[in-house]
This record gives sequence, C-alpha cells and structure tokens, in this order.
Amino acid sequence: MDRTLFALSLGLAGLIFIPGSLHAEPQCAAHQLVADQLARKYGEARRSIGLASDNTVMELYASSQTGTWTMTVTLPSGLTCLVGSGDNFETTKDTLPAKGNPA
Repeated sequence: MDRTLFALSLGLAGLIFIPGSLHAEPQCAAHQLVADQLARKYGEARRSIGLASDNTVMELYASSQTGTWTMTVTLPSGLTCLVGSGDNFETTKDTLPAKGNPA
C-alpha cells in the first residue's frame, strides 16, 4: 500500500508541471511557510514523505481531528507547491503481497 500510495502521489505531483492542470497558477511558497500555514489553518501535520528520482520531495499532511489532508511537492530549488487536498483522511494498515507475487 505504501508503495502504491507513493507511486500515485508522484503521478499526481507530475500534474503540477502541466500548465493549467489543477490551477491557473500553481500555489507555491517556501517550504516552512507552507508547513506552518497547513498546521495553523487546518491543524495538519506531515504524515508521510517520499523522494522521487528527480529529487522532488512529496509530502502528505493530514489532521486526525478534522480528516483534512494536503499533498505537497518540494522542488530541488526549495519551492513547495500544493498538489491536492481533500477530506476524510484515514490511516490504513494494508499488508503488502509477498515478494515475487504480482499484486
């Protein structure tokens, strides 16, 4: 599940580079500013992180109180951009298939 979520996250992260895909202008700022605003406005804290082959960092922030979540991507330059957000976040404990068994 973790690898699937990570792969899906990176696919979504790639959307920010397609002009006009999610917003007319990407919503980007310094990483600390984004993290602080997500904590202050939505009570969200970082729940997971992953590194892509192009050195972009995907982070998933969520609030266990409100169920809101936000996905960000931080570029090698340090600029952090919002990729997506939503409601009803929950943590799961899915098991991975044994190695060598296709899912």
